[in-house]
Amino acid sequence: MPVLPKTAPFAEDQIAALNSVMAASTHDQRTWLAGFLAGFAAANDSTAAQPAAAVSPARRAPLTILFGTESGNAEALAAQARKAATKLGFAPKVLDMADIDMAQLAALENVLVIASTWGEGDPPQRAVDFQEALMADDAPRLEKLRYAVLALGDRAYAQFCEVGKRFDERFAALGATRVADRIDCDLDFEAPASAWIDSTLAVLKPTGEEDHAVIHVDFARTAAEGPTRAKPFAAEVTEHARLTGSRSSSDTHHIELNIEGSGIAYEPGDALGIVPTNDPALADEVLAAAGLAGNTALRVALIERLDITTLTSRQVEDFGKLTGFTPDPDWAMGRQIIDLLEAGASTLTADQLTSLLRPLPPRYYSIASSRKAVGEEAHLLVAALRYKSHGRARQGVASIDMTVRHRGSMNVFLRANQHFRLPSDPARPVIMVGPGTGVAPFRGFMQEREATGATGKNWLFFGHRNYMHDFLYQLEWQDWLANGTLNRMDVAFSRDQPEKRYVQDVMWEQRRDLAGWLRDGAALYVCGDMNAMAKDVHAVLLRILADQGNHDEADAKAELDAIRRDGRYLRDVY
Repeated sequence: MPVLPKTAPFAEDQIAALNSVMAASTHDQRTWLAGFLAGFAAANDSTAAQPAAAVSPARRAPLTILFGTESGNAEALAAQARKAATKLGFAPKVLDMADIDMAQLAALENVLVIASTWGEGDPPQRAVDFQEALMADDAPRLEKLRYAVLALGDRAYAQFCEVGKRFDERFAALGATRVADRIDCDLDFEAPASAWIDSTLAVLKPTGEEDHAVIHVDFARTAAEGPTRAKPFAAEVTEHARLTGSRSSSDTHHIELNIEGSGIAYEPGDALGIVPTNDPALADEVLAAAGLAGNTALRVALIERLDITTLTSRQVEDFGKLTGFTPDPDWAMGRQIIDLLEAGASTLTADQLTSLLRPLPPRYYSIASSRKAVGEEAHLLVAALRYKSHGRARQGVASIDMTVRHRGSMNVFLRANQHFRLPSDPARPVIMVGPGTGVAPFRGFMQEREATGATGKNWLFFGHRNYMHDFLYQLEWQDWLANGTLNRMDVAFSRDQPEKRYVQDVMWEQRRDLAGWLRDGAALYVCGDMNAMAKDVHAVLLRILADQGNHDEADAKAELDAIRRDGRYLRDVY
């Protein structure tokens, strides 16, 4: 809140009193007070200037910025576009795709669509209903609507920016006017997306209107900007312990970071972005394969700034243009840039090599703690990734960087997840499904529920490979069971018996109680692997609702969709 300066024409004690009142006032109170003072001055000050004749305000062009997000990037760009549009004189409104129906869409004039693609061409969870309605045969015509689409994706996936492409084509098919070409952004989206927003707003503004640019002044007090992807915070590692046993086939670690002074004010459900570095040994292999061994400056770039593990079909195509090496279209699957360089057996210049590579993206890890329990710390649960592909040993970038190389500090920033938060009602029951490291945010949930004295019941489904070696945070869960913070816990250890047993199997076994909790208003959270676990859990939820409600498949889907629309089926999958 702005405060009166010491030079204000009041006594020192009056300034203190006025500042005290303003700091505790609401927006409505300040608005009322401003009007009262203006009226008081007009009625009592004979020297006050008389108001000029009212002038009709210039029409501000309406603009709706519609976003579909899973990780928060599209939502952040929507907020950026709103600020830019306000300065240009638009009357912008930001809407989540979950909060608009087709009738509302058909009534709009100007729309920016910012949509991310998730997995293999899927829309974000909160955009599922919007996509289904937009693609339906009875979708309304959009002749009065002018639009442009900004698509977010990852070229490592075959269906790159598929959702944005789909929306762009469908809007046009329904009669809307495309005012700017769609842009398809990869992981390094910030610069191209910003340029596209600026250029598209200039085009989207209706012609024939006067330019009523607005100087935007934000009088609200804002917190100091926290660390960002470009300017992360170096968080000291204060605790580092391996959680899995020595005989485990998994290598999972608990890491505690000191974030004091960072400005990172996380909530349970949020994630930390980790700015990692590449394996120096792999960087040396890449340099050698490109014929650039000994280039010190380039080596630093390969370790700190460029992605040398991902390989996309686009990179294979670009390499082919340089060298003539043209493998099959699916050759990149399971391979990395080192495989391409060795297979192509070509010497490159430093510029040619860097032109092939993408910026090294951050990795995101669910925060496994609550600030109410741990103070100025953030806890992470990290599984070190190691695997073999095409005869070569591979390893994760951030997971190995955090668990093996950088034990002193980590460069971090916050990625808030507004759509994976505990219920606002502390009495609402909570069901948590988190196998493996997917259990991380639920440790934070339980710390928060215990610290706040939440009265809602809590039920955890956890799964891993072996009970003896892989029961992550076992003692903590058992303590919460003993003190009543955790009311139920069901576990599945897939390799402790001849037949595999997973969390979805345990959920099916407990289907009667699970359906009862859901129908009594419980919120259901799922965190973990997107490609297998999340799909299997979704399928078993449909089976459970059908079985316990005597529904057919369509009715079960409708019931689960209703739970999702009610904000009680939330997923954080990767």
